[in-house]
Amino acid sequence: MRTEKDLWLLALGVFGITTTEFGVIGVLPDIAMAFHVTIDKAGWLLSAFALIVAFFGPFMMMLFSKINRKTLLLFSLLIFAVANVLSAFATSFYHLLIIRMLPAFFHPVYWSIALSVAINTGDKQNTSKAVSIIFSGLTIATVLGVPLATFISAMLNWQGAFLITAFINVLALIGIKIWLPPVTAGSPKVTGPQTNIFRNSLLWTNLPLAFFIITAMYSTYGYMADFLKQVSHMQGGTISIMLLLFGLVGIGGNYLAGRYMSRQPYLTTLLFLLLLSGVHLLLYWLGGSFMPMVLLVVIWGLVHAGGFLISNIQVTSSAPQASELINSVFTSCGNLAVTAGALLGGHWIAGYGIANVVWSTVGCLTIAILILLFKRIKYQRPGL
Repeated sequence: MRTEKDLWLLALGVFGITTTEFGVIGVLPDIAMAFHVTIDKAGWLLSAFALIVAFFGPFMMMLFSKINRKTLLLFSLLIFAVANVLSAFATSFYHLLIIRMLPAFFHPVYWSIALSVAINTGDKQNTSKAVSIIFSGLTIATVLGVPLATFISAMLNWQGAFLITAFINVLALIGIKIWLPPVTAGSPKVTGPQTNIFRNSLLWTNLPLAFFIITAMYSTYGYMADFLKQVSHMQGGTISIMLLLFGLVGIGGNYLAGRYMSRQPYLTTLLFLLLLSGVHLLLYWLGGSFMPMVLLVVIWGLVHAGGFLISNIQVTSSAPQASELINSVFTSCGNLAVTAGALLGGHWIAGYGIANVVWSTVGCLTIAILILLFKRIKYQRPGL
């Protein structure tokens, strides 16, 4: 059984690679200005990364299936560190775009191994807690990593933001190299081709469930700052505080989701979907009132943070005998859903205005609830 120290070391790596993926959000205006491109074109630096993860995730894990797992963790972090350093010295936008695309291929490799270690950490009661530790790296990255990159860019320049992100990846690499014990392959029980998991009907129920959960989360969350500015009439400094508060309470939400998913996965998932729907309905009705909105941001962050973990456990429960491959599939699904959520939210805003973007989330959550109920009826297994 893995110790919590091992899991936190892996979470540090997640923190580094997530800061690499999403930290660029805060420096997009500076990059657009530096290379004389539009802000939507600069956004390719994020969307291209996510799409590579989405489409190549499972293939990368199958490609490296016979390579030592700890070596893969270290090599992935090395690629991220080198790519961030090279990004700081990019001489053109397309040069930077190509450099940014390279670590994206190794993003699902690190995630899949780290989550597989958590899933195989011990008895079932500890699995959700272990997975929540890995996902805390993502949560903390959104709280600290992304604002840190933005702050460094504002104080120094956008190149400095890439260099500090490289430093974070190097720290994780050193920590894992020195203190993490050898990591065995995460799917020792597989007797046939791992691709047989794609014949599993439960997987094809859980994947759409996870997709619509994450799409729902990001169709409004992706435009949270603009919503707070235009609907809640908050200023820049207040918005920054709200985003930080959202992330801080999210750490607690991530812990609670992990705790209760190990006991009652179906009820926890259903409660999450209902609470997140309720929060977005309240955002529509109370979004223009300052004090209620502050309270809503706290509740929103607490609920929202558990979505990735809940989605992951739903998908990986489909094929626990092939944990690494199934985690790479989930990583692909998650990144595709993040992209879909951003596109859906943007389309909704263009058609109906920022105040109505919450309905795109409510619609996706309604679909997710129907899929969850269908799954419950079809499989008639209380633990699902």
